[in-house]
Amino acid sequence: MKVLIIYHSEHHDNTKKLVEAIAQQGDVTLADTSNARKINWSDYDLIGFASGIYYQKFHDDILKCAKEYLPQDKQVFFLYTCGVKRNTYIDSIKQIADSKNAKIIGSYGCPGFDTFGPFKLIGGIAKGRPNNEDIEGAVKFFADICG
Repeated sequence: MKVLIIYHSEHHDNTKKLVEAIAQQGDVTLADTSNARKINWSDYDLIGFASGIYYQKFHDDILKCAKEYLPQDKQVFFLYTCGVKRNTYIDSIKQIADSKNAKIIGSYGCPGFDTFGPFKLIGGIAKGRPNNEDIEGAVKFFADICG
């Protein structure tokens, strides 16, 4: 199975740590959002979207890539890192996937070091995250969905 993961990792490379660990597991192509248009998305069986959380949703660049480049009827999954974990972070990316008739096969989220906005004043939250356990959890999630 050929896998493409489109990611946006900013500030502390929290999300990049997850996708790089996953990429070591097999036939996985990583592309940050700036390179997404150069890829033939149709060549891939499974497409992942990975992002830190910005204003309660995936980064705008990820949402834009999904709207513009995600082919119809693909299998997709979502990965995210966040300062505070909530269940609603995938709502915006899920809506786009649904509009493309994509089959969503899962999502994985974990804490990531966050110094955005007021968190900077207190030295950040979720320090040391994602840690090895978080990264191993992402790898296990990926192995499980690829079965």
